Amino acid sequence: MLRSIKELFNYTLEAEDGLIGRCKDFLFDDETWTIRYMVADTSRWLVGRKVLISPISLGEPDWGSRLFPVRLTKKQIEDAPHLDEHAPVSRQHEIKWSRYYGWPYYWEGAGIWGAASYPSALFIQKQMEAAEQTEKAEKSEQDKHLRSAHEVTGYHIHAKDGSIGHVDDFILDDKTWSIRYMIVDTRNWIPGKKILASPGWIESVDWHEKEVQVNLTKEMIKNGPEYNPSAPINREYEVRLYDFYGRPKYWE
Repeated sequence: MLRSIKELFNYTLEAEDGLIGRCKDFLFDDETWTIRYMVADTSRWLVGRKVLISPISLGEPDWGSRLFPVRLTKKQIEDAPHLDEHAPVSRQHEIKWSRYYGWPYYWEGAGIWGAASYPSALFIQKQMEAAEQTEKAEKSEQDKHLRSAHEVTGYHIHAKDGSIGHVDDFILDDKTWSIRYMIVDTRNWIPGKKILASPGWIESVDWHEKEVQVNLTKEMIKNGPEYNPSAPINREYEVRLYDFYGRPKYWE
């Protein structure tokens, strides 16, 4: 099911032996646009630390009570490799972190989750060839940093022929944890209208200037299907969206 990332902020996080805090942010990789970590606010418990929770260890949420079960103990989380609250997440830290939990490396394999298409599959398998994977990962040409969904919110969006608005939110697939859409707020151009843009329609992102270039024209966006935050995103709407922009559908 497709869900707004903003709506998941402040969900209560419950480990196997007690509450640990709340959902603060998400980190996605800017190659596959897939959520790799939930950032937990554990400031009342682990002060000064950036606590990462992989979707691999997240259970099925209770959407009504806004609670996310975490399939880890508080001790496991506390003893995980330490990362300062404001430090970036480097590939070296991810290696240590993955080895600590025994998770496969998501960047190796044919699927968006390494050997799998869904993070939950890796929780069941929990297999990894530690020595071989570590050797390959440590030969990576450079560190790759993850992007904060919270920080990317507000980035300016440019069509082929001009500015159209800014990133207001993201829509994720709660099964694969892939980001399916950016919600674009066009209120400075078309008051009151929001549209959805797939990461597949992005031509480039200037992370320094905080700008996203999409492969659409202003006219297309002006006449395209409007996004209504109060209505669920169903397949009928998605078909209409992709057909209007003439883009291949991700589910086919």
